[in-house]
Amino acid sequence: MKIYDCIVIGGGVVGTAVLDRLARYDIATLLLEKDDDVSVGATRANSGIVHAGYDCKPGTLKAKFNVRGNQLMWPLVEELDVPHLKCGSLVVADESGRDGIDELYNKGVANGVDVEVFDGVKTHEFEPNLSDSIKWSLYAKEAGIVSPYQLCIALADRACLNGAEIRLEEEVVALAQDGALWTVTTNGGEYKAKTVVNCAGAFGADVNDMAGAEHYDTTFRKGEYYVLDNTERQNIQTVIFPLPTSAGKGILVAPTADGNVIYGPTSSLCDEGDVAVTLDGLADIRKNVAKTYRNPVVRKCIRTYAGVRTIIGDDFVIGKSKVVPNFVMAIGICSPGLSSAPAIAEYVEGLVCEGKTQKENCVTTMPRVNRLSEVDGDTLNALIKEDEAWGRIVCRCEKVSEAEIVRAIHSPLPAKTVDAVKRRVRAGMGRCQGGFCATRVMEILSRELDLPITEIRKGRSGSNIALYSVKEVPND
Repeated sequence: MKIYDCIVIGGGVVGTAVLDRLARYDIATLLLEKDDDVSVGATRANSGIVHAGYDCKPGTLKAKFNVRGNQLMWPLVEELDVPHLKCGSLVVADESGRDGIDELYNKGVANGVDVEVFDGVKTHEFEPNLSDSIKWSLYAKEAGIVSPYQLCIALADRACLNGAEIRLEEEVVALAQDGALWTVTTNGGEYKAKTVVNCAGAFGADVNDMAGAEHYDTTFRKGEYYVLDNTERQNIQTVIFPLPTSAGKGILVAPTADGNVIYGPTSSLCDEGDVAVTLDGLADIRKNVAKTYRNPVVRKCIRTYAGVRTIIGDDFVIGKSKVVPNFVMAIGICSPGLSSAPAIAEYVEGLVCEGKTQKENCVTTMPRVNRLSEVDGDTLNALIKEDEAWGRIVCRCEKVSEAEIVRAIHSPLPAKTVDAVKRRVRAGMGRCQGGFCATRVMEILSRELDLPITEIRKGRSGSNIALYSVKEVPND
């Protein structure tokens, strides 16, 4: 049996960022993910905000990793060719909120964040569509937005190119240590490793318990969102936050890296895995967006969704276990987890790879890919001459060609389901939400993977879309 130097459990943005770092070393690394793709848990439902770091309590791990993560994020997304925009952020308040703005400003200064207080005039000049009641704001120029799932996928792709292994649909069910080796048992088999890194997200405390490491009580908070059509994007310049409360950063209005606008999230205690969108949650968003944003337009909503944040106490849990050897924890990673992920990975790299030799000639910069929605006419004509699939538009809403879908299916971490294709190239993320393109994506997957159409799934196991051809079944 192959012995891995390190096994990473969990394929969210933290797990893939860790794997990407470890793959640069001359060691054998493996990531285990229970779902059909990376980025399908909290990362999928993340707002995509790269926080500047002014909201974190000084001296905490959240503050440390948020600020460092922000510094690492912007060159990282350039290297990975991930959609992003460094658009800054505003925390806005009415006349009574000046003290709260000053408190955030002082936190930001203590954390080493470049922040500035704007009065009402300057705030409205910067973001004209704010509510008339807004009189103060805190501006952080280092904040911005990224595509959270495309970041996660790109990290996984680069890790694969550098020699790491990823096994999907393998849920860890047991961990045992015998001498210097861990045995990691999944629903698909057993794996041996010298070190285990727990990045299991919502299941992080469960994995700790399996390993006999520190026990942590976990709570979960659900965040619900509206996604607006990309026609609303022209009205939003930056990320707009209200003053935060003890429940979180509040209902924001923000652009996305892919051209939409989101309202949300809510913050309500929930059970593990509860991603149901509720009427009360959506009503809460509508009520609170109007307090900061002048003209909410929920009629332009093309989708609603929810994600779950995993909370362990007041801070992240990051570091080596003090109970069992060769077991590293990166759990309880709620907000600002996306922003912190590059820095958490950097720190875990130091714990796992001390004294290890880096590989020569690692892939550092991912190749820039053409996207039909971005290329000009001359470039498109040249692409079609090389490959006619560039001339076949599959997703009209998002302008996605057959060539891009084929590329996703044959990427380093292949897209093998309709949702996996969707996360990579946005086919099905537009106004019609796959109403026109889903069947065509299924046909392309069937052809490229050499599978019957009935075996093509939406996502995880059991989500097959086509059951049979109507002409194959007798008409009873």
